[in-house]
Amino acid sequence: MSMLFQVVLPVLLIFSTGYIGQRIFKLHIKSISTAALYLMTPPLVFRTFYTVKIDAMYLNILIYSILLSVTIIAFIKIVAYYRNYSNSKTSALISSTAFMNNGNYGAPLMLFAYGALAFQYSVAIMILHTIIMSTLGLYYIAKGNFSVKKAIYSVLRMPIIHAVYVGLIWQYLNLPLPENIYNAISMVADASIPLVMLVLGMQLAEIKLLNIQWGIVSLGTVTRLLISPAIAYVITLILPVEPLLAKVMIVLGAMPSAAIMVMYSIEFDCDPQLVSSITLISTILSLVTLSILLTIL
Repeated sequence: MSMLFQVVLPVLLIFSTGYIGQRIFKLHIKSISTAALYLMTPPLVFRTFYTVKIDAMYLNILIYSILLSVTIIAFIKIVAYYRNYSNSKTSALISSTAFMNNGNYGAPLMLFAYGALAFQYSVAIMILHTIIMSTLGLYYIAKGNFSVKKAIYSVLRMPIIHAVYVGLIWQYLNLPLPENIYNAISMVADASIPLVMLVLGMQLAEIKLLNIQWGIVSLGTVTRLLISPAIAYVITLILPVEPLLAKVMIVLGAMPSAAIMVMYSIEFDCDPQLVSSITLISTILSLVTLSILLTIL
């Protein structure tokens, strides 16, 4: 339990800083969110894909990431169909359940729980999951209020998408990158993660507790914290992965909702209160669910 709090408590403190700051200063969240999304996150993605070394292990991780996200999306779409959810609500629910916080939450947790090799596995999962989240996740967020054509266009115009292939091409062609330029990119990249977390805290400060849609929030939270790791476990039985990687896949499958999806929901006005609510509740309850899961594994 103490190991878990060493990772979770700093994350919650950053969320709380954004929450308190918004309650006091009443900042314009959309402007800050746009700056983080368009100006600060792309350097982080470029640096990640510029430095990562691609090998055969990534194939199984890619299959895992795709299967997990697609299965959850299919499950949510079936539930949404029978409950007659609106297009916007369905997209918001998908974005907050199919994509988990396996970067600034999951990766450190794996380091403390299972060691350096598990941390390397979690970083690999984070990288490939970022691609899926930046394409499929963005598509569903944009689809909440736009046509399919406009949703695809919205995905393609996001700089984070171009940062992925630019980083990979730069590495593959071994193009020169002066140290001072790389350091400048790294400075912005390092600042993007806490800013994304601050934006989440700020958005949470705008949530009116009485307006939380507890039924749909409960569905999203249960899907993210309980159904998702169960699906991940089944996937590890199918894929030829070694035991430690299987454990990492299952635990990362149980992470709370990805904080960056809150930024996307704000940017595209896709029910940001619902996305933020599920992110908040799943993050708080993950203290309990992850403790139990780590004990079982």
